[in-house]
Amino acid sequence: MRFFSTIVAALAVAQGVSAVDVQKSVIVSFPTETTDDVVNRAKDDIRKAGGVITHEYQLIKGFAAKAPQKILETVSAWSAEFHAVIEEDQMVEISTSHDN
Repeated sequence: MRFFSTIVAALAVAQGVSAVDVQKSVIVSFPTETTDDVVNRAKDDIRKAGGVITHEYQLIKGFAAKAPQKILETVSAWSAEFHAVIEEDQMVEISTSHDN
């Protein structure tokens, strides 16, 4: 019975940890005049929190990442003065339906 109690407790802790650390896929973009050190700070903060930079864009100043929700809130707060935009990465579909 003790073994079963230990397993249940371990699973509860593991579930609690995963619930706290919700990972989100996002796109982070900055105005073109933003300095590279600001963009690099955002990427470094995300990496330090256990996130991953999944793509660095060339046409716009920004990147895609998968990161914990909590660090995204932090980066959003300090980068607001630089007019950063953090939006959830999601699929977009185009429908060509004509109702005539």
